[in-house]
Amino acid sequence: MSGGLSPRRVAFDVLRQVNSEGAYANLALAKKLARADLEARDAAFATELVAGTCRLQGTYDVIIESASGRGLTTMQPAVVDLLRLLAHQALSMTVPARAAVDTTVGLARETVGQRVTGLINAVGRRITVHDLQEWVELLNAGHDKNDRLAVATHHPRWIVAAYEKVLPDNELAQALEANNLAPKPTLVVRPGLAQVEELAPAVPTVYSPFGAVLDGVPGDVAAVSEGRAGVQDEGSQLVCLALDRVNTPDGPWLDLCAGPGGKSALLAGLARRRGEHLVANEVAVHRAELIEKAVAGYPPGTVNVICSDGRDSEPVRALSPFARIMVDAPCSGLGALRRRPEARWRRRPDDVTELVPLQRALLKTAIDLLIPGGVVAYVTCSPHADETTGVVEAVMADFPDLELLDASSLLPEVPNATRGGCVQLWPHRHGTDAMFLALLRSMS
Repeated sequence: MSGGLSPRRVAFDVLRQVNSEGAYANLALAKKLARADLEARDAAFATELVAGTCRLQGTYDVIIESASGRGLTTMQPAVVDLLRLLAHQALSMTVPARAAVDTTVGLARETVGQRVTGLINAVGRRITVHDLQEWVELLNAGHDKNDRLAVATHHPRWIVAAYEKVLPDNELAQALEANNLAPKPTLVVRPGLAQVEELAPAVPTVYSPFGAVLDGVPGDVAAVSEGRAGVQDEGSQLVCLALDRVNTPDGPWLDLCAGPGGKSALLAGLARRRGEHLVANEVAVHRAELIEKAVAGYPPGTVNVICSDGRDSEPVRALSPFARIMVDAPCSGLGALRRRPEARWRRRPDDVTELVPLQRALLKTAIDLLIPGGVVAYVTCSPHADETTGVVEAVMADFPDLELLDASSLLPEVPNATRGGCVQLWPHRHGTDAMFLALLRSMS
């Protein structure tokens, strides 16, 4: 250990940022680790402690309430975070129960004060009376199937219900459990700037011809550090590939909701191979700047980055019509719970309800920007019916001249991905995020 902070203190500080400031766990942890300068083993310990605690937080909260006999709101938020860290060490890691309790008491003394150490010690000892499976069985007593599954797989019940609507019964538990397995970094080349072979020691992805899975740090790969490759889930690569493979008339391409630029960087290379250029639009200035950085390796004129509201953008309309449009709409992110362990407890059903009108508006705008015969790819990193097939069906009802293409036929190498004429990827089936894709062709 170096840098003056223990891995447990790093984890605690990050957890406080996540739960008190709404920080993203992965981003906050990366910044903290950079400053702490921990040895590799300690950094790995801190990473597992943060990610695992965030992932199982809802389950640990119920355990803490049961062990303490009081509600979480009656305790200091910092004390709750300390108990969550203790629970993860004792119940889900190889840390002995006594060590988990003693080290957390010491951390409490250091960060909150001596007065809370008695509470931490007492509740911690009660937590460690049972292992995690025993706790799950105790908490599930008398509950219905979905309530039991929610506790067993560490998800809010509403997410279990959302998955249940779009999956066969025999896959539901498997799909939820897959969200608890942290993925390895997946790299992607910028077409025309790098070859997959340059990503070694990363191993080529199963389905995407542009990707490779890395057991290590992406920045250590030369092509990544030089901006000729980047980090992108294989599912995101596949939806770009499908848009590239569809037949359309010639014409420019548009990425309507382009920030932070991962898909834009891939689409730019694919468009360039066809002699076309890409317009990348993003409403937030700081995300538009990230797009500029992501596509910086391409020759001038390859990408035109615009900062505007995609629902009603005069700058974008001035450059229309487009032959191919990507609408990677803002969504709940329920398909990327592997990567954002805190998201499952932060999101609420109302978030989906509030996003649907925006998703519909963006898709309608994209359709208006198409040339006759042009195609829009509607994409979400969510399997939720309301923001996937629900959006597509509602918009098609308003545009009778739209044709829903068989998206899965454009990805024949990807098995078991068909969902009502659309593509639905899954972590448990494909090892990707749960990306949804619909391809819509304008017939007029």
